[in-house]
Amino acid sequence: MTNIVHRIALGLEYDGTDFVGWQIQRSGRTVQETLANAVSKIANENLSVFGAGRTDARVHAEYQVAHFDTSSVRDPRQWLLGINSNLPNDVVVRWVRTVDSKFDARHSALLRTYRYLIKERETRSALLRNQVWWWRQELDQELMKKAAALLIGEHDFSAFRASSCQSHSPIRRLDSVVINRRYGLLQIEFTANAFLQHMVRNIVGVLTDVGCGKASPSWAAEVLKGRDRKKAGVTAPPQGLSLIGVTYPYLYDFPDFSK
Repeated sequence: MTNIVHRIALGLEYDGTDFVGWQIQRSGRTVQETLANAVSKIANENLSVFGAGRTDARVHAEYQVAHFDTSSVRDPRQWLLGINSNLPNDVVVRWVRTVDSKFDARHSALLRTYRYLIKERETRSALLRNQVWWWRQELDQELMKKAAALLIGEHDFSAFRASSCQSHSPIRRLDSVVINRRYGLLQIEFTANAFLQHMVRNIVGVLTDVGCGKASPSWAAEVLKGRDRKKAGVTAPPQGLSLIGVTYPYLYDFPDFSK
């Protein structure tokens, strides 16, 4: 008799400080392996988990989504409590849902949203050292908004991709860049259909050059058009970046990532 396979989706958050990234690697602690080990213990079988996005070393997630297949039968609360009881303190599952076999955490996603945090003050922050990029000066928010507006739309983002990026195409659709100050932090939120490796951090590098007066807003468009990573800005450090949302078709009715 063939066991019935159930597909389970879950939302999780993690502090990426002590991880070498989401994806399992030859060496180093990864979120994917940590989560898979916890899930496997509750399922009583060796399972693999698949995520919506591959966050890099020291990058965080407030709302990562993953899925796995299992023949084990548990209700959502049992999965939630059981998995969390086997996870370290820097990873937690926020919700669990049973989904149809067509759902795929990565390929079913319509949009992804990342937030980058910058702390602007004369002295560094001891408490936020693993969550922000520290700038000694205040950046010009309005100039940064003008530069960001020039990147909106579907473009070849080759100038903003890492040399090690494995994506087959550099074409991405950047839907929005929202810049504001909240709770003493400069926050930059990016929403796109998908992102290239280091794309957000490289865009932040250009925006901060504009914000500090090193370059004019129009330079962002020049970098984009040039498609040359070497002529762009620095790559912003990873600890300021968090995956804060993944949007799926309404039929899945996942919890709102803004809450």
